[in-house]
Amino acid sequence: MQGTLDMLVLRVLALEPMHGYGVVQRIAQVSQGAFAVGPGSLFPAFRRLERERLVASDWRATENNRRAKYYRITEAGRRRLKVETEDWRKQTVAIARLLAGS
Repeated sequence: MQGTLDMLVLRVLALEPMHGYGVVQRIAQVSQGAFAVGPGSLFPAFRRLERERLVASDWRATENNRRAKYYRITEAGRRRLKVETEDWRKQTVAIARLLAGS
């Protein structure tokens, strides 16, 4: 569904700042492989989220002493995540009802 990737990225970054590869790994791990995010989707999402000031970034050294861009959620991002999470819960309840035939 539209906007799902942005919500997942915000959720992962709410835990701690991460570089792109870390975000991909965390989404795959937590979703038990159900979501495989590629760089062709992830980096445009990062740019969009930065433009909207929902995430911010800076360059840091990784665990392997390489430079990588780390992303962190902003306060505006936390507010958006809260709203989108509640909207998502309402939508999934409605979809479950429709699928159950209620």
